[in-house]
Amino acid sequence: MTSTSELKKQLHEFVNQGDEKFIKLFYAMAKAYSIQITKDKMIAESEDDIKKGKIHNQTEVQKIIERWKE
Repeated sequence: MTSTSELKKQLHEFVNQGDEKFIKLFYAMAKAYSIQITKDKMIAESEDDIKKGKIHNQTEVQKIIERWKE
């Protein structure tokens, strides 16, 4: 199995040799992955909050939103 550091070196080579289309595609893929990781983390945190009972009912949410408007 290839080590992470070796994969990084190979990826750098791909980027350095890539044409404009490849770079844009690679960038879009990396960005989408990064966004998905962030979303997955937020979902996991939300599920943890729900398990711990850290939830708000509709009335509480409306009050929070009203405070934001102040």
